[in-house]
Amino acid sequence: MSDYSEIIKKLKFNKDGFIPAIAQDDDTNEVLMVAYMNEESIRKTLGEKKVCYYSQSRQKLWTKGEHSGNIQEVKKVLIDCDADTILLKIKQHGGACHEGYYSCFFREIKDSGEFEIIADKVFNEKEAYKT
Repeated sequence: MSDYSEIIKKLKFNKDGFIPAIAQDDDTNEVLMVAYMNEESIRKTLGEKKVCYYSQSRQKLWTKGEHSGNIQEVKKVLIDCDADTILLKIKQHGGACHEGYYSCFFREIKDSGEFEIIADKVFNEKEAYKT
């Protein structure tokens, strides 16, 4: 089984060792969230076929859904032309957003300059932190 070293060597991480990762619904192409990955989280994601990010605020790996059960099942992993961004084509189980929405992009900026919530919650945000 590959440790994905050859692929990882081709990626362009930022000075802190991170690369942005966009999670996109494989069926609908809806963008669900953006987070960061490091070498270890990429290896884990590719090996386990469940998305693992790196939480900069908590300074640790974070497998999406490890507490809530709202996992992201990997269907495809794509790299952009500059090799500095990852696109994760996923099957989202439950919501992607910790606030309870299917996508983190649930607010639209209106001409008035105000946000409007344009989606319904798919779960209560407290469910995201079940242990």
